[in-house]
Amino acid sequence: MSIQYLKRGKPETQRSDDDAKVRLSVEATLADVTARGDDAVRELSAKFDNYTPASFRLSEQEIEALLAKVAKRDLDDIKFAQEQVRGFAQAQRDSMHDIEVETRPGVILGHRNIPVQSVGCYVPGGKFPMVASAHMSVVTASVAGVPRIMAATPPFKGQRNPAVIAAMHLGGAHEIYVLGGIQAVGAMAIGTQTIDPVHMIVGPGNAFVAEAKRQLFGRVGIDLLAGPTETMLVADDTVDAELCATDLIGQAEHGYNSPAVLVTTSRALAEATMAGIDELLKILPTAETASASWRDYGEVILCDTHEEMLKVANDLASEHVQIMTDRDDWYLANMHSYGALFLGPRTNVANGDKVIGTNHTLPTKMAGRYTGGLWVGKFLKTHSYQKITTDAAAAEIGAYCSRLSLLEGFVGHAEQANVRVRRYGGRNIGYGQPAE
Repeated sequence: MSIQYLKRGKPETQRSDDDAKVRLSVEATLADVTARGDDAVRELSAKFDNYTPASFRLSEQEIEALLAKVAKRDLDDIKFAQEQVRGFAQAQRDSMHDIEVETRPGVILGHRNIPVQSVGCYVPGGKFPMVASAHMSVVTASVAGVPRIMAATPPFKGQRNPAVIAAMHLGGAHEIYVLGGIQAVGAMAIGTQTIDPVHMIVGPGNAFVAEAKRQLFGRVGIDLLAGPTETMLVADDTVDAELCATDLIGQAEHGYNSPAVLVTTSRALAEATMAGIDELLKILPTAETASASWRDYGEVILCDTHEEMLKVANDLASEHVQIMTDRDDWYLANMHSYGALFLGPRTNVANGDKVIGTNHTLPTKMAGRYTGGLWVGKFLKTHSYQKITTDAAAAEIGAYCSRLSLLEGFVGHAEQANVRVRRYGGRNIGYGQPAE
């Protein structure tokens, strides 16, 4: 097996965003929000976003006024994207069924899929107005039937962004706040004098938002801890360097620390792709960000076989994995660790980010080894229930429960079973004795 790196990114030991400083900053900020509520939120918004409205929550009139500022073409495009997201989320929801089975005569077991009762959807927007993130969280929560959906987004360059607000409103948000960063996540999770807390926080964000979610997990539920965007191309000589270079550098513009990796069996493709990226960075408007990301986090890995490429792809478990080979379906059947797959040269990661219908909030930093991304099921809690309908079943199950409880030393548990064996089975069992 021969796997060769033609380009490497920074060593993992150098890839820290100074996590300790982020952690301490978030701890202090959340403590401040807990202690001072609205006053802390207002001061933080003024400090970081230069934004201090009379109310962070938008009124219906303010929402309508902002919608009126969005061009019809843009509104139509937002609606089209949300139709795709809603349609796929609804198909996923329809696949999830409540069940009820009779496992033994008179013993009925079941489960119900119940929506989380309140969700806070964070939509990033400080650097780029992330219109699509509203589709992914708000629309999906709406399809799940969440009865209270709060959406928060930071001001864009100190102003409310009409397109993001439109996407939140059209997606089904019940409350919309122009509020960003740690203060938004903290206010939604902890609550303030004017903001009722929610049961779950979802949505991507920067390192501070991710750390706030991590620290608040347990107090509220979260979707996942999403880090910087990652993209990987798995390609052979059936595809050309123009597509590969465009797709890699297109995702690198997300941020200065967004890994972009090419895994290929073709040295010619690898070298042409690297040359193509150099040329694209001369004309890309976001080259300042993309070039730093490619310089520090870009990698090109040359393999001998498809089996080697599969192993590399599964080991790295990238957020986005784009497959462009002569055997795309083979990869679909054999890939097991990733955020989302994009199969064939006709598709691309930007489709998934913006419009095609699958969710773009996905696991990063190898979390695809143990979890998938945000989907309608994340907003549903599967709760079991049990019911015994006959005396005979109560006595039968009770006798087993009595003996198994005493096997573990739980007399009180055993008596819960014994009292029913006596009552419904007509058997005389001494207190704390096993039901024979």
